[in-house]
Amino acid sequence: MPPRTARRPAATPVRPRGVVILDFGSQVTQLIARRVREAGVYSEIHPHTLSAAEIRALEPGAVVLSGGPASVHAKGSPRPDPRVFDLGVPVLGICYGMQLMGQMLGGKVRPARDREFGHAEVEVLQGGTLFRGLGRRQKVWMSHGDHVERLPEGFRLLARSGASVAAMADERRGLYAVQFHPEVAHTERGAELLRNFLFGAAALKPTWNMASLRRRKVAEIRALVGPGRVLLGLSGGVDSSVAALLLHEAIGRRLTCCFVDNGLLRKGEAEEVAAMFRRYRLDLRVARAGDLFLRRLKGIEDPERKRKVIGATFVEVFEREAHKAGKFDFLGQGTLYPDVIESVSVKGPSAVIKSHHNVGGLPERMRFRLVEPLRDLFKDEVRVLGKALGLPEAFVWRHPFPGPGLAIRCLGEVTAGKLALLREADAIVTSEIRAAGLSRRLWQAFAVLLPVRSVGVMGDERTYESVCAVRCVTSSDAMTADWADLPRPVLARISARIIAEVRGINRVVYDVSSKPPATIEWE
Repeated sequence: MPPRTARRPAATPVRPRGVVILDFGSQVTQLIARRVREAGVYSEIHPHTLSAAEIRALEPGAVVLSGGPASVHAKGSPRPDPRVFDLGVPVLGICYGMQLMGQMLGGKVRPARDREFGHAEVEVLQGGTLFRGLGRRQKVWMSHGDHVERLPEGFRLLARSGASVAAMADERRGLYAVQFHPEVAHTERGAELLRNFLFGAAALKPTWNMASLRRRKVAEIRALVGPGRVLLGLSGGVDSSVAALLLHEAIGRRLTCCFVDNGLLRKGEAEEVAAMFRRYRLDLRVARAGDLFLRRLKGIEDPERKRKVIGATFVEVFEREAHKAGKFDFLGQGTLYPDVIESVSVKGPSAVIKSHHNVGGLPERMRFRLVEPLRDLFKDEVRVLGKALGLPEAFVWRHPFPGPGLAIRCLGEVTAGKLALLREADAIVTSEIRAAGLSRRLWQAFAVLLPVRSVGVMGDERTYESVCAVRCVTSSDAMTADWADLPRPVLARISARIIAEVRGINRVVYDVSSKPPATIEWE
């Protein structure tokens, strides 16, 4: 009997020398990791509770203390192991991380008289390593209520914002701190400042590239799986597709892919996915289960109940197919790093935003160990890896699609008739976005069928039919998203085609809400 499901691979990953980011709850901590990786340096996010010994065991080339919503004066506010400053590697404190560094090393932190939120300009006084080549005045992004009033012993002032300390450093000890957020796009030269820290202060090498990543991932998979067999749930999305090709490269025919057609997919998607992966000569099994999913969803309107029913039904179908395919030792998943950070609170106090169908939802009875080759990668890195593995552009740049499929874009009860309307409307949105050359600019573009009907006039007849909402957003990682200001002619064509071609829809509306406060999906 295979071992019970393990939530983490048993083999220790081969980590390149990189940066450990301690998370103090900032909603943009992920951006620090992304910017560091974009500079060619590996990075990992860890909880702030990591001891100095645990950090040392990771063999980092540098440590970053993230921002966070707390005040250093608040009772129980998060703090790192004080020995983090004595590890012998450079440390960069950002916002709350700077305030921690200032207070814990003997400086004085007080509530700011004039709190700074949003755009600000800082004056560089003596820039040192951090501000090398960046100029005397910098446009930055601030978000803080406290500030360092008196520098710790050994530190010197690097930059000011009005009367506040904007940056400080004890370069002899390799300790640096900035009050603003260099990781966000609003800080105009923030990426350059981070590179100054990585390559100047920490003397790291830009070794994080796709060639080395691909070799490392293949080696990790082979070390973990050994002579075993892997069963992968293939959805046809970017994540599972790249995971499938990477596993196939590592272990060949010892990988079996199972594609569950739940009847909740986009128009023509099931046939497209099956045809594409059979061309790669993968061992692919397709389970047609649309009728079963619809029966289970009958009468259910609550979004969370929909998700649970779909998840439980998927596991049931998947288990049945796995039993037919024989004995497997591992379950492969296309889990990404943001899935892990959002769904599991082991990465620090950042708020859990939503549960993901890839993470933490498998029942113990599935009795597989997990192999998650993309678990430490961001979406943009997965796309680059997919291109390197030969995945077609249409799959590499496919927009994210929710695990529950069209069920959470069909508000209210899910029926075959509603799905048919939604599928046609969604196909029109997709085709018009592609025809306008906008696909790569958008994070997601899709249709939502609303549980309301409206009066219309078509020809000389009165109609009373469904309303369709169109949702198009821009984003880099789905943590935040802005509604896309599409060209008016594109919106006009989408609306005209849906109303003319989809019998049953007589009104189209456009969603102009951003995340936050809204979410990208409607349910």
